[in-house]
Amino acid sequence: MIQLLRIDNFVLIDRVEISLDKGFTVITGETGSGKSILLNALNLLIGERADFSVIGPRSNKSIVEAVAQMEDRLIPFFTLNDLDVQKEVILRREIVKDGKSRAFINDTPVSLSLLKTLSSFLISIHSQYNTYELKSPSFQLDLLDDLANTKKLRDDFSIQFLEHKSKKKQLVDLQQQLLEQEKLKDYNTFLLEELGQLKLKDQDFSEIEKELLKLDNADNIKELGDSFQDICIDNGPYDQLYNLYAKIEKNKNLDQQFLEFANRLKSCLIELKELSEEGGKLSKDFDASPEVHRVLTAKIDAYNNQLNKHRFTTQEQLINLFDHLDAQLNENDQLENEILKLKDLIELEHTHLLQLGETLNSKRIKAIPEIEKELKALFDALKLKEATLNFSLIKGVELKENGLDQLSMLFSANKGMETVPIEKAASGGELSRVMLALQKMISEKRQLPSVLFDEIDTGVSGDVAEKIGVLLKEMGKNMQLIAISHLPQVAAKADYHLKVEKNNSGDKTNTTVLSLTNEQRVNEIARLMSGEIISNEALLTAKSLMN
Repeated sequence: MIQLLRIDNFVLIDRVEISLDKGFTVITGETGSGKSILLNALNLLIGERADFSVIGPRSNKSIVEAVAQMEDRLIPFFTLNDLDVQKEVILRREIVKDGKSRAFINDTPVSLSLLKTLSSFLISIHSQYNTYELKSPSFQLDLLDDLANTKKLRDDFSIQFLEHKSKKKQLVDLQQQLLEQEKLKDYNTFLLEELGQLKLKDQDFSEIEKELLKLDNADNIKELGDSFQDICIDNGPYDQLYNLYAKIEKNKNLDQQFLEFANRLKSCLIELKELSEEGGKLSKDFDASPEVHRVLTAKIDAYNNQLNKHRFTTQEQLINLFDHLDAQLNENDQLENEILKLKDLIELEHTHLLQLGETLNSKRIKAIPEIEKELKALFDALKLKEATLNFSLIKGVELKENGLDQLSMLFSANKGMETVPIEKAASGGELSRVMLALQKMISEKRQLPSVLFDEIDTGVSGDVAEKIGVLLKEMGKNMQLIAISHLPQVAAKADYHLKVEKNNSGDKTNTTVLSLTNEQRVNEIARLMSGEIISNEALLTAKSLMN
């Protein structure tokens, strides 16, 4: 329950502190006095978007703060969000002219969504806009789920449905991706086969190029081989050096230097012998057949063709392309498997959601008779004795975010009249009373400690207005109920009365909120009946209404 509301520098409000109690509190005031300012201030605390034009002239910042009682049911929220648990719960919203907005819970900065979540446990604000929302099918279904205690089940369904919808989109994206890859599959397979024929990882084409260069110079290689063999022919270089070695060998004892010459010549002879043999093999072992030349030329031509085709310069680049194409083709297979698995999962989820939708439909249908019965009793109390409101639930086959159901709220205000969709049947006054009855039931279901109605009595007067006042007072016995009203019959039934006034002082206009005494209440209720000039008859009627 909200105990205190502080508003600072908000439109025409300089600063006000409003104490609130359990029970029915009415807020009245002349048209334009600023009743809507209070509503807009409270809307900031429940997480509504900030309108920075409401910042007053006193400073560049507006502050709205509410102090509520800490309740046991709120402790898990505070623990989960690492917030201090204190005797009081303080909600604060600050907005600054530069476009900044900050939210606080017990003086700890929090996100706006966190403030909104906590405030939803503390207060519900029903404005005239909510009455118009009653004509919306989605709003109607929300109401039914609140009243049928199926809100949690519906929320669970919605979460799973959105996840299911996301997977279906993912499936479409994967199928489109596979389709695009399949268009390239044949071409990539062809490229992969071309590159595969080169056996890029099994042979070095730089070595093949060297071998082919040798084949192109086969005559030179043969000539060199023959020249090496000529080293050891009769009377060739080898024989000449050997004869010299033999002469020196005979005379090596004559001089130490001759011994050195002999050893060096011996080494040269050995080297020459090896050179002749190894060099001669160049022509003997070298296969310069036209067939070998043709095979190697074909390999190099195929290799160069691939380099030119892909605008590459190295064998490594071709290998990388081969690996990439091979991986892409493998990805296709993996993508097909992923699509098959996702299809199976989507089918299982669809079956589960259908079962969950059936359960949701069954619980809604089961709850409707009791809801309609309770509404009928409330309609009687609100001078709608002949009115009927039926929840027409039609189960479809297509999954939607709220289940399988389509709801129409069918209304008839008069006996013997056929029920038709409420958006076509109810007048403004009837809509207000229907919404009040529904809100009473919802607030009891949610066990909300505080509810605010903004002119829930719009479009009614006389005895109907008094009935609404009685019902609001009854609701106030179990909660804190606040109602902004312009009807004396409603204001007279309140436990507490706040009056919003606009005052002019010099060149400044200011809005204040007064807590009225019993005597002041009589005058204010009389003013609601007769206007600014209050007659004795109006005062007597006001006292009568209050009693």
